[in-house]
Amino acid sequence: MNAPIILASGSSIRQSLLRNAGLTFEAVTPRVDEESVRAALLAEDAKPRDIADALAELKATKISARHPAALVIGCDQVLDLEGALLSKPETMDQARAQLSAMRGKRHDLLSAVVICQGGRPLWRHIGMARMTVRPFSDDWLEGYLARNWPDISVSVGAYKLEAEGVRLFSRVDGDYFTVLGLPLLDLLSFLTLRGDLQQ
Repeated sequence: MNAPIILASGSSIRQSLLRNAGLTFEAVTPRVDEESVRAALLAEDAKPRDIADALAELKATKISARHPAALVIGCDQVLDLEGALLSKPETMDQARAQLSAMRGKRHDLLSAVVICQGGRPLWRHIGMARMTVRPFSDDWLEGYLARNWPDISVSVGAYKLEAEGVRLFSRVDGDYFTVLGLPLLDLLSFLTLRGDLQQ
């Protein structure tokens, strides 16, 4: 019998991606102080990809400890803008500042996924997408914020590629699912090879 699957995330988009791919799973939101962990890792000069990986593992192991028989999927995404790590904006002013800083530049989105079972990591993967932001006008930015706030407050970088946020970009290099916060194809390949999903 296949192990039950738990998604250690409250993200509606990640839940939709798994559901649309035909997975049966339970979603459980882990209680993790992400900001404190991120700050501690930054103080140790951790690389962005290591921060995403550590947070994904922390979320998965936390839920896995309570559900040892399940395959627990933990995820995290970070945005690396020229060495600076951007977080989800808490206010419209923060979103404006982030988007202004990204204007006309390229940034990397790093999406980490870790699967744990019995409280221990079983598999991990980090997907990367390179995002080139077009040189948009201040007027367009104000209209974008007015139309999309607070919906974009749940997204690192203050955009959703699956919505009007796509208009921020002149080029996207990388996997679409990685941009949405879950390297889905790699995850599905692992679960299929393991026998948890039908070949």
